[in-house]
Amino acid sequence: MMNAVQTRKENGFTLIELVMVIVILGILAAFALPRFADLGGDAEEAATEGARGAVKSAIGIVHSSWLANGEPATVALDGATIDIVNGYPTADDGSTNDSIMEAAQLNDDFTSTYADGTGEGTLTITNSEGNCSFTYENAPADGAPTVGAVSC
Repeated sequence: MMNAVQTRKENGFTLIELVMVIVILGILAAFALPRFADLGGDAEEAATEGARGAVKSAIGIVHSSWLANGEPATVALDGATIDIVNGYPTADDGSTNDSIMEAAQLNDDFTSTYADGTGEGTLTITNSEGNCSFTYENAPADGAPTVGAVSC
């Protein structure tokens, strides 16, 4: 009887061994997948959405400061002078100063282009890669500025 047990050969793997191999392969795949997946487009869109949120927040902060200071022509915000049109930051003051870009602190990572240079136009804000952008339009006399949707 002892010889029969000792000479018996095993055929195949046990269920525990198979489960362990599958678990190890799953862990390796979880670490390897992000290296091969291209998530750059999603990251650019998310960063541009974040910049759009910063612009919306800056609109509220500048407008609140403008009201609190008695509706001046400019508002000082973090050491920058923000030009005002109808109580909100301008898209363009006709020079190199983009008041909304300074108010939202986007000058380092985003670029801006104007529809016109009169301070009454639309500013297009584009990420550094040039793939995603949104627009900022000055406030009309009876309302708030318009911030467009992100397009990539």
